[in-house]
Amino acid sequence: MEDKELNEYSERLNELRKDGVNLISALKQENAATKRNRLLSVEEREKLISANNAKIETAKGVAAQNKAEIAELVKKAVSRNNELSKPEIERVNTEQNEVIARLKTEYAANIAKIEENTLARKKEIVASYAGKTSQKDNEDCKEDLRVAEYEHKSALFDAKNKFTSAVDAAKAVKNQAYVDFVQKNRALRNGQTNFKEDCTLAVQNYINKFKMSKFLLDNGLYLAIIVFFIVCIILAPISGNGNLLTLPNIFTILEQSSVRMFYALGVAGLILLAGTDLSVGRMVALGAVITGLILHPGQNIVTFFGMGPWDFTALPTFVRLIMALGLSIILCVVFSAFAGVFSAKLKIHPFISTLATQLIIYGLLFFGTSGTPVGSIDGGIKDMLGGRWILGTLGGELITFPKLIIPAVIAIVAAWFIWNKTTFGKNMYAVGGNAEAASVSGISVFWVTMGVFIMAGVFYGCGAFLEAFKANASAGTGQGYELDAIAACVVGGISFNGGIGKIGGAVIGVIIFTSLTYCLTFLGIDTNLQFVFKGLIIIAAVALDSVKYLKRK
Repeated sequence: MEDKELNEYSERLNELRKDGVNLISALKQENAATKRNRLLSVEEREKLISANNAKIETAKGVAAQNKAEIAELVKKAVSRNNELSKPEIERVNTEQNEVIARLKTEYAANIAKIEENTLARKKEIVASYAGKTSQKDNEDCKEDLRVAEYEHKSALFDAKNKFTSAVDAAKAVKNQAYVDFVQKNRALRNGQTNFKEDCTLAVQNYINKFKMSKFLLDNGLYLAIIVFFIVCIILAPISGNGNLLTLPNIFTILEQSSVRMFYALGVAGLILLAGTDLSVGRMVALGAVITGLILHPGQNIVTFFGMGPWDFTALPTFVRLIMALGLSIILCVVFSAFAGVFSAKLKIHPFISTLATQLIIYGLLFFGTSGTPVGSIDGGIKDMLGGRWILGTLGGELITFPKLIIPAVIAIVAAWFIWNKTTFGKNMYAVGGNAEAASVSGISVFWVTMGVFIMAGVFYGCGAFLEAFKANASAGTGQGYELDAIAACVVGGISFNGGIGKIGGAVIGVIIFTSLTYCLTFLGIDTNLQFVFKGLIIIAAVALDSVKYLKRK
């Protein structure tokens, strides 16, 4: 779309920016390239950078001098582009909508013709075998009918593909009209985006690329779960159990989710590598027992491998907390790395290596403590980290905020940063997607795998430390936690096939599973029946993941 006035604005803006903001950007890029250039000596690099910095200062003066004129021109240019683009976008949309309507009519006519031809062909086959009663003739007739049916299905498939491709092309033209408009405005603003334009573009992209089958495949399970929660919210007051959707109940669900979040964040990395971890529950018990021993008020009643009992109350509270957290993390990392070596070096599937680790920890804990609970931790410490802040009253009900939510949020942010903003995180996706290709591209599959196991151990250690604030720890603490953590990740969209998934998915999965358990308990559903609901959700999530994986193949 050419316009003399708009072109004049663009040319003037380029002229004003050439020796100002554009030159500053170019010189900064040149400095960055110079710093990376190992062919230059230190003196040469410093000289070039110093010369560029001097030019940058001059360019800044030019930019400041032209700033007001540029702002005024940008305003006029964007206004002119908006004025020109609106009717053009409407014209393209109208034109392509007519194309889509015509394609739908042609497709319907084509389908009708295919059905008519198939019916005629089947009648012709039946007529050709009329009067023939031998077994061979009957088999030949059935075979010809099968061929006709196969050709019918193939014709329908080809017609649908052709129709879908043509409609997608028309939608792409509509989308491109708006993309061109947004890109022109961004160019006029020298690359600066506009929130309203970006939101509208995102909506346009979604509408033009939306397919109901893909939407249901990606979100069908979540929609079913949302319906389930809505039913629970409606049934709760009817059944006399009170209002489920209250602030105290929501905080309770988040509190129960907070410690489990650590286990899901740990196992999520292993699932991303197309693995799993069956040792989570035993890691929880290990860290929780150590924490309980150190933070117990007074002398412990438990001996560990014949040693003890101990009394750590003489130590400052801060030292005891650091000891408990540090030992919990160290021991979980050691055992997790132990399993990781076998998986990373000997290519033993994590299912086996972590199963072996689970049994080792289980045996050591029960033998070392004789299965005796270590007792509760110091009440003051428990309230300090695992208690609640009083927020006030709402509708006559006391509202308190669980402190355990804070470390869970910190863990989520840390995991998100590692997965999305570090080279290690990118390497995780590469190894999970195709380990051989990652190795060829220079990524150390061994160290990435070990890094994921070690990271998992850190999360398990932190979670196990906080687990001791919830209940009396023993060798049986955390029984079955590995299944909940794995299920939460799968429900959250982290694929067992590797290389696909997001931290946000694991977080959502944990909250979904915790909410499910809480809702069923709130409604008075038998604990044993709750496993049925969980099982159905897990098999549905894995089935949908498998279907999506097969479609990608």
